[in-house]
Amino acid sequence: MVIAVKSGFSKTDTDSRYRIGMWVAIAGVLMLFTSLTSAYIVRAASSNDWQPLSMPRILLLSTALIAVSSGTLEAARRYLKARNETWFFRWLGASILLGTAFLLSQALAWRQLARAGVYLATNPHSSFFYLLTATHGVHLIGGLVALGYLWMRSLKPLGNKRAAAGRQLAADAVTLYWHVMDGLWIYLFLLLFLWR
Repeated sequence: MVIAVKSGFSKTDTDSRYRIGMWVAIAGVLMLFTSLTSAYIVRAASSNDWQPLSMPRILLLSTALIAVSSGTLEAARRYLKARNETWFFRWLGASILLGTAFLLSQALAWRQLARAGVYLATNPHSSFFYLLTATHGVHLIGGLVALGYLWMRSLKPLGNKRAAAGRQLAADAVTLYWHVMDGLWIYLFLLLFLWR
């Protein structure tokens, strides 16, 4: 004999758990970057060996790439909400490509700096540049994994309303995370090249 036990959670509770979980994760990421920012500002203000880097021009391209990827992901999320699977799949794919291109452009910036003789241990500003961009890159890779998961799920038809609602919740959570990563990069870009 099988007894069905009804979960004590309603759809609204599930929505709240997704949102709260994502906001807790984002709060952790933001606390990490707040700590790194504090260390950056204190070190910049209290050293004689601080030598500002010359910004690799490719970082302007990478900034544009991640900003556009936020727009394409938002478009994908809205198409999913309208239950237009074809356009959701396309815009999500575009977001993944743009996010990957962002990471590749970051790697090219590192390569340009290395060719110019600027390494992790060259001076405190270069150390913070590599540390902050690498830490952001690792978090962005996590976002790309989540986007890849959404993309793989989108290969299956939406099916019933419950499956569609689950996919929408996942897309909303990942989109929120991605927008935060976008805003965080713009913040880091300004910090690294304006606060010198």
